[in-house]
Amino acid sequence: MIVLRSLLFNVLFFAYTAWTALWLAPRLLTRHADIKPQVKRWAGGVLWLLDRVVGITYVLRGVEHIPEGGVLLAAKHQSAWDTMMFHLFVPHSIYVTKQEVTRIPLYGAVARGIGSISIDRRGGAKALKGLIRDCRAAIESGHQVIIFPEGTRTAPGSSLPYQPGVAAIYKQIGAPVVPVALNSGLFWGRRSFIKQPGCIVVEFLPAIEPGLDRKLFLVELERRIETATAALIAEAAKP
Repeated sequence: MIVLRSLLFNVLFFAYTAWTALWLAPRLLTRHADIKPQVKRWAGGVLWLLDRVVGITYVLRGVEHIPEGGVLLAAKHQSAWDTMMFHLFVPHSIYVTKQEVTRIPLYGAVARGIGSISIDRRGGAKALKGLIRDCRAAIESGHQVIIFPEGTRTAPGSSLPYQPGVAAIYKQIGAPVVPVALNSGLFWGRRSFIKQPGCIVVEFLPAIEPGLDRKLFLVELERRIETATAALIAEAAKP
């Protein structure tokens, strides 16, 4: 039954996504068109499909830790689910995304159209300066910038070194950073056809205030996210 439900979800998901992208295509030609509401509706539709077809629900914890105004949210990244749903949970969210994503036909145009901040991971110091500049502008205009410190998806129970870019943003901008733990990979795994029923938990942790040394900040950020993520995975495993 899980295989059949996963098949049905995947068919509906890709069809719904393709239809949405085609519907948005002419609006992307208008330079100042606001497509964020349509993207939010699309994300809401995906959540509805996950719930009704697969049996995947979600719960948010610690939303009181998200301050008013601009902030950097540093999140664990386990699933494609993470790249969609912050649009719904965080009102003025902007993702930091790989430059390669913005070059994907149509999808990349949508990413650019909603203000995503792209980073060339091979661009060295110049790319880092551009990232800091763009994040500063977004945060100062009141946006919540979402960055995945590991730079890519990791399977539940594993981790990669946290990239120094997030520490550079923290140090240069002087804004609080909210760590975010989650367990989405247990239910929508990386490159996995099968979707497992269950409840995805997203937990916003207390903010790390400005003022720490870069290295100390990166150690503290990783400690908080990895500890809370491990706890969410263990919680999901309980009968």
